[in-house]
Amino acid sequence: MHFDDRLATVLRQSVAGETIARIQFRQLLDLLGTSPSEAQTPQIDAAYMRLGTLSKQIAPSRRSAMLGEPVLRLRNPRLVAELAGAEQVVAAAALATAQLTEAQWLDLIPALPIHARSHVRQRKDLTPRTVALLDRLGIGRPALPLTQQAENPASQIVQPTSGESPAVVCDPPVSTNEMPDAGTVSPVPEATAPIEGTSPDAYAPPRKGSEHGEAISAIVRRIEEFRAARKLEEEEKQYAAADLQAPRLPLGDLTDQAEACPASFDFMTDRDNRIVWCDRALAPMVIGLRLSTGERDAPVTGSRTLARAVAMRLPVRGEAIRIDGAKPIAGEWQVDAAPRFDRPDGAFAGYLGRLRRPVVIESADSAAPARPSEAERMRQILHELRTPVSAIQGFAEVIQQELIVPTPHEYRALAAGIVSDAARILAGFGELDRIAKLATGAAEIEPGLCDMGAIVMATVSHLSAYGEPRGSGFALASSDSDDPPVAAVAPEDAELLTWRFLAALAGATSPGERLKLRLKTMSGKVRLTVRLPGRLNERDDESLFHATVGAQSQALSASMFGTGFALRLAREEARSAGGDLRRSGKKLHLELPAASPHHEVKGAVTEIGQKPEATG
Repeated sequence: MHFDDRLATVLRQSVAGETIARIQFRQLLDLLGTSPSEAQTPQIDAAYMRLGTLSKQIAPSRRSAMLGEPVLRLRNPRLVAELAGAEQVVAAAALATAQLTEAQWLDLIPALPIHARSHVRQRKDLTPRTVALLDRLGIGRPALPLTQQAENPASQIVQPTSGESPAVVCDPPVSTNEMPDAGTVSPVPEATAPIEGTSPDAYAPPRKGSEHGEAISAIVRRIEEFRAARKLEEEEKQYAAADLQAPRLPLGDLTDQAEACPASFDFMTDRDNRIVWCDRALAPMVIGLRLSTGERDAPVTGSRTLARAVAMRLPVRGEAIRIDGAKPIAGEWQVDAAPRFDRPDGAFAGYLGRLRRPVVIESADSAAPARPSEAERMRQILHELRTPVSAIQGFAEVIQQELIVPTPHEYRALAAGIVSDAARILAGFGELDRIAKLATGAAEIEPGLCDMGAIVMATVSHLSAYGEPRGSGFALASSDSDDPPVAAVAPEDAELLTWRFLAALAGATSPGERLKLRLKTMSGKVRLTVRLPGRLNERDDESLFHATVGAQSQALSASMFGTGFALRLAREEARSAGGDLRRSGKKLHLELPAASPHHEVKGAVTEIGQKPEATG
């Protein structure tokens, strides 16, 4: 089996100069000119795009010379139509060299520009049906040919009567507007004397069917054809100067402008996200544009969200794009599109959607859009950083687990370290994202009911595994009230907040240092008071809640950004729940909103390992 990869070979070659451009242009003419007219593949579409790009680098005279070569085979109507829309010299050479059948000419001629139709009329191998079609379109012969009866229309040789010498009779100049109809000549008045030596029949009206009458009729008919062709040529120049392809009807400029700038149009793309179909009026301006390339200098530019959605073959809803092109399509658009998949194998076939102009709602009291806050910008940056870190982690896991091929132990050890580092980085991103969401209000602490006494006791018990070998930890003071301190916070959020708060303080303790801890309810708040470790007590209020650059690593850490950041995140969580985390001298007070004492606490632990009795 043989595969024809000539077109792919040509497209892979880069265009380094004008000489290479001419060679590639000539090769594409040969390959596209002999390709089947019904062929529709992405490779052929790319070849036509390359042909248009090369046309801008090659002078029209050189392209015309290449098209005029006798060995060139132009048998593809699509290629002939593309070349017919180029410059006059290029279109004339292409239409003169084209080798199309009668059916192909009949389909192609109505779609050609006016100036191209006149070039088709000059061909001598046109069939009668093709000539009749051109006549119906008003395309006559561009020149006035000579007839066989009269080589010179201004003079006629009149045969003399018997016995007389021949004479040449020259008609006086006659305007074409005053010329009589074909086959009719006004008779000479009887009072006029004939010229000596001529027959009176020389000025007699031509008899019906005479050779003289047929010659005049042919002359008049060809004069009218010449005048029509000259008028058509003048109209073509006017249309070309106005950059129009067809005459404009006097229907008003407002209607034309409304139609030229549509509010929306439908489109369809191929597998490469290149538009291959759209509304008929905008097809010449839109077909060939790619929906999203991610390049800044591309004709169609959009957001990274759009680029990712298109790359992953996901539906697109209301994404903003900008088109740089002709006036009717230039500017801002919003795109709605859904992916298409082939039924037999489920392969991606392109997008089907609609482009619409964004609706601008103007209001008198509308204020200018506020700039994104620092926290919002931080969230956007984190969103962009997660993708490469997740990719690195995934590749490292593939190497560590030997999912593809066996891997030496040294590389697996390195991959395991990369996986661990990536996990820590992603955890840090999660902390930054959470504090940014809490600061902007994008995330909130869920309301609920929880027994803070049970949560604090469980957390202190878990942290004792770190503190007991060092002789450090927490000393929980007894409560004066028998009622459990119930906070109006969801148990999961309360446990995470308590762990973050107490773990940050436990990690900052010195060996043998124990921190006093007291939990009580007062003034509608559940307050957890802890004495600051000596290391943190030396800081001022501002540096206490800030991350420390180059902080010394510690065995127990509530955050990869240090104790200050962990306390700051705990403060944001407490404020989001309706409480606060503040410093008072050598103590820290964590306050959460207290719940009504009549509420039931479901699932709370009064003592470690025991459940409370159900209440009615």
